[in-house]
Amino acid sequence: MSHDHDHSSGKNLKLAFFLNISFTVIEIVGGLLVNSVAILSDAIHDLGDSFSLGLAWYLDKKSKQQADQKYSFGYARFSLLGALINSLVLVLGAVIVLREAIDRLVHPEAPNVDGMLLFALLGVAINGFAAWKMKSGKSLNEQVVSWHLLEDVLGWTAILIGAIILKFKYIWWLDPALSITIMLYISYGVIKRLRETLHLFLQGVPRGVDLNAIEKDIQTINGISSMHHTHIWSLEGEHHVFSSHLKLENGLTIDQVVYIKRQVKDALKTYGFKHYTVETELNGEVCDFDV
Repeated sequence: MSHDHDHSSGKNLKLAFFLNISFTVIEIVGGLLVNSVAILSDAIHDLGDSFSLGLAWYLDKKSKQQADQKYSFGYARFSLLGALINSLVLVLGAVIVLREAIDRLVHPEAPNVDGMLLFALLGVAINGFAAWKMKSGKSLNEQVVSWHLLEDVLGWTAILIGAIILKFKYIWWLDPALSITIMLYISYGVIKRLRETLHLFLQGVPRGVDLNAIEKDIQTINGISSMHHTHIWSLEGEHHVFSSHLKLENGLTIDQVVYIKRQVKDALKTYGFKHYTVETELNGEVCDFDV
């Protein structure tokens, strides 16, 4: 990863964070003033997003720290912790807002339509600009943040459409219904990401990586009779780790063994592994992990 990209990712995350947290404060005050639970629901979501952006910004710098005595793989895995915390915050926020929206359905109150319209236009503009700045991001952090911001744009677009409808015809249930729809949509995405995060936390094989295909690819190399104790996991969803034991055919020379190991590493490079460890054993050698 180049220094230019590192600087760009941090700069974009910093800009998105300050835009989001500033607008969240405006949303909370505005939602209370115009009496719109739909705006308040998006404010709660944006508060979680601001937390996400702040963590993403911090972890963008933290994850670039090199390995040390405490974290031998480096600090990249810290982003998983951030993803887990962010998801839990958003789920909690969704539960609170859904309860408020359902209460508003039972006890309807008329929102300030002109205020809703103004905040909706502002929301689409600010979140749209932030999403545009993040869309070219290459890191996992930037991609997740970009998806969050796109959700915000969609949420504000829904509020804008609702405000326009309310401008011409009062439908008492429309504002809380929009709130429930937005929260359900957002919660679906959040829970999906939470499942992926937990999968990586438990060191599951990363999505999109075919363990069987990699094993078959390696075992086509001449001189390898079998392989065992193969493991694939991910540091933070973007950089993956591979380790395996290879059983080599008997009678190979040192040069042939070195060549086989070179072929294996070249094959692994095509899969983009950040770290890989390969142990070679003779075909008749007993391995404690060969089960």
